[in-house]
Amino acid sequence: MRVRVPLHGRNVAGWVIDIGEPSAGLAANKIRSVIKVLGLGTTTEIIELAHWATARWSGRMRSFVSASAPDTLIKKFPSPRYLSRGITYSSPIADQIIHRGGGLVLVSPLANPTSIVSAFASNGPVIVVIPTQHRAKLLAASLKVNGFSVALWPQDWASAMGGVDIVIGTRSVVWAPVAKFSTIVVIDEHDDLLQEERSPTWHARDVAIKRCQSVEATCCLITPFPSQVARKWAAGREFEIRASDNQKSWPKIEILDRNKDEAWSTSLISSELISELRDSSRRVVCVHNTKGRARLIACAKCRSILRCEKCDAAVNQRDKETLECPRCTTTRPVVCQACGSSSCALLKPGVSRLREELQSAANRTVAEVTSATTQVNQRVNVFVGTEAVLHRVQSADTVVFLDIDAELLAPRYRTSEIVGTLVVHAARLVGGSKKTPRILLQTHTPKNALLFGLSTGDFDLYNTSEKARRELLRFPPFGSLAEVSGVGTKSFLESMGESLLVQTMIKDSTHGLVRAENWQVLSKALSNAKRSAKSRLTIHVDPPRI
Repeated sequence: MRVRVPLHGRNVAGWVIDIGEPSAGLAANKIRSVIKVLGLGTTTEIIELAHWATARWSGRMRSFVSASAPDTLIKKFPSPRYLSRGITYSSPIADQIIHRGGGLVLVSPLANPTSIVSAFASNGPVIVVIPTQHRAKLLAASLKVNGFSVALWPQDWASAMGGVDIVIGTRSVVWAPVAKFSTIVVIDEHDDLLQEERSPTWHARDVAIKRCQSVEATCCLITPFPSQVARKWAAGREFEIRASDNQKSWPKIEILDRNKDEAWSTSLISSELISELRDSSRRVVCVHNTKGRARLIACAKCRSILRCEKCDAAVNQRDKETLECPRCTTTRPVVCQACGSSSCALLKPGVSRLREELQSAANRTVAEVTSATTQVNQRVNVFVGTEAVLHRVQSADTVVFLDIDAELLAPRYRTSEIVGTLVVHAARLVGGSKKTPRILLQTHTPKNALLFGLSTGDFDLYNTSEKARRELLRFPPFGSLAEVSGVGTKSFLESMGESLLVQTMIKDSTHGLVRAENWQVLSKALSNAKRSAKSRLTIHVDPPRI
């Protein structure tokens, strides 16, 4: 139950999760009374799951209980709405997954999950986790057409609690206090949107797996590009729905080897891209994850890197006339400190500069799209932008990753999975094209195992090499990481330095990393480490981008 209680002279909201005896040495008449009962909260099952999650992600219980609580005050819930249907839906793969106690389903990016979710719902109530609210609404509408009672999370909290055939929502739906369910289906388990960015960094996929294990329900993970965590968990319980069953397959993915294109070796605009741009019948989206005009600039005359005169950091070019330091925000005109020249060479151009180059090459209007873009002119047929362009533009015939190496070779342990996620988004963007849909990956590393898998559809080499790399370096899921930041980080990590079970790396006084062979060892080490009196630490366990 949700209640309001007195605490240090204030009335605060909280949850009653258990009724017990007074603590030893505490007189019963010292206990304060609950001021008011605010309504329904969650269930015992969710509380037990939250206890596990506090250890798994080194967080506070409030974060997890809050995810399961309603946004409004609810004093009662409606009667169950399980519909009796004359028609039941079946799927051979769903039957096998139920028989095997869970599994991983590989689909094309354009596959419609309605049929397999309907098959699971015919076996009992289902919780469906999907990355975005927009896709949740679309899937809910199609499931209602099939005759199921559906509750959208969190707005239909009371209906979900009362009982429906399907509860569907984004990552927080995995905490929905559904009275009884037979299956949890996680769609696009690879997507970073299923992981909480703030501490505690819980992942809906991992919570779904644990929750199903606790109540002996079936967990089904659906994805076109499975993560290493999903593959390790499935362990032989992998099933594939082929394109012939879906009517839609992966679009054509082409690798453009920039090593062969000498004439354009200093530019991100390749000859193949120019041919695509000059075909006015095609809608082209170019992706480059660098905002502004340039992130690394050299003097065109003396070739020295332009730096900030205050902190010596490499400066960015905000516009044609202004250089800006990303570290201390100092601005100055475009002038070389070494020789005084005002001409510069853009070693790492941003999307603002690329928009000008693409517009010149295409001879048609090019729109720039970044995370700061609020409105997109959908009448334009050529776009360039950061990752946000894949989500803001409605459709395309061609998607070009101008420098896929910038993502593929980034110093992150999940870099290949991040690239795979971007390509999945691109595949869905071109999926509705009435022309030949194309995805072009410009690279200087064409023999990369992931790129080979994306272009051929054979991911065996990539899966083998990626698994071996993570096992060797003890990266998740074959180990566990924690990023620690804030005041007192150095002394906190130094207190763990004597342990043989964890490895620590102190970056500076406020940042560091901890690595262990599994999350249980990591959680114990973090809880036993000594915190200074004035420390204010933030801990991210298995963060998505590190």
